[in-house]
Amino acid sequence: MSYFSLRALTKSYDSHVALQEFNLELSKGEFVSIIGESGSGKSTLLRIAAGLLTQSSGEVLLDGKKIESPAEKLVPGYDEIKLIHQDYQLFPNTTVEENITRPLLNYEEGYRKQRVAHLLDRLGLTPYKDRLPKQLSGGQQQKVAIAQALAVEPEVLLLDEPFSHLDAIQKRKLIQELKELLQEMDTTVIFVTHDLDDALWLTDSLVVLQKGKITQKGNSKALCEQPKSKYVARLFSSINALPDREQSYIRPADIRIRTRGGFVGHVVDQRFLVHYNTLQVRLREGGQLWEVDDPGRKYQIGDRVYLHIQEEKVLVLKS
Repeated sequence: MSYFSLRALTKSYDSHVALQEFNLELSKGEFVSIIGESGSGKSTLLRIAAGLLTQSSGEVLLDGKKIESPAEKLVPGYDEIKLIHQDYQLFPNTTVEENITRPLLNYEEGYRKQRVAHLLDRLGLTPYKDRLPKQLSGGQQQKVAIAQALAVEPEVLLLDEPFSHLDAIQKRKLIQELKELLQEMDTTVIFVTHDLDDALWLTDSLVVLQKGKITQKGNSKALCEQPKSKYVARLFSSINALPDREQSYIRPADIRIRTRGGFVGHVVDQRFLVHYNTLQVRLREGGQLWEVDDPGRKYQIGDRVYLHIQEEKVLVLKS
């Protein structure tokens, strides 16, 4: 049964349409990641979902209750729905503990202290509870922002690229800690990002947003193996256009290098990756530049290669 519903949401600014007929139904405790490049409508969607921006049409429902927009509500926003931004938005002159306590000032003192102590401990912030935000690392500041948002135990958490300022190691650790904490709380989560790897660390359920419209949604395996567009296919890997075969593409991992036959080309560049090399190959047929995986790291710039595609892995993409 649907718990958090985003139905037919549209948002227009004069002649610009930022969001078009967006529909998403989430059950309680469900996680979903929305992938899209800058300007695709991700932040607009989250602000509408949080009741902080008025949509042009459509509605948001939480457990059957309508979430009123700023045009309908004197004080925008809901305690049940919390939005975390990438820029932390902490109070600079108050300590970590005080920042987390602020949303709980109207709660009973015993509960307030217990809740803050739990979040400090769960996110590894207890040693830093008396520090000011400027005395923390970026990852620690983001943890404080998360703890602040979770203090009132919201039903829905909306994450607007909150890990974009962190390095890869910090991101992975924080995402895992957050995932475990949210699962304990049975919180419904929408995470928007332009980074597929970040999305997949949090959840396997994906929605691809392009120019304000849903391009495709499903689990990562389905989107990877059966992309409906070039845009979706390129989220998972680069793709190579097949010569003389309209709308047909092959991924680098689905090309085999043999001793003869197939497409003939020369290696013009190579790149070292952790588990394999990636080759840039200029084809003799039409002069196209292909990206090809070299798992054995056998080939060098200038080498002639014979490329064979796996026909069953060819993608036919219309756009």
